[in-house]
Amino acid sequence: MRTIVEVSGVVSAAPAEVFARLEKRLTAADCSMKLEADRDRRFLAAQGGWWYRGEYEVADDPAGARVTHRVRNAATGQWWAVLLANRFFLGFRDRVSAGFLATLAGLGDGGTGRNG
Repeated sequence: MRTIVEVSGVVSAAPAEVFARLEKRLTAADCSMKLEADRDRRFLAAQGGWWYRGEYEVADDPAGARVTHRVRNAATGQWWAVLLANRFFLGFRDRVSAGFLATLAGLGDGGTGRNG
């Protein structure tokens, strides 16, 4: 799978709490995506459509929990067709980053807003 966008940031809360809140948020989302959770690794993935896979990892950080989000191209075979078929990728990274920062703010005692 090829990574299209990767963003990360820090939440000032314990990693286990952040992971539980993120899992609850993704599970409660009303969508047709398949959710994969590995609680031991603090890893979540939501996959849907013919190409989309969103992955989240929650890791220890001196300031709390570092959350990393990757949007990946899960298309098999001609993966490049996704890029050709989806004109919405123009500005996609900015939209993903903005949505991710909003998600961070709701996961703990407020995300720090640090991105990268």
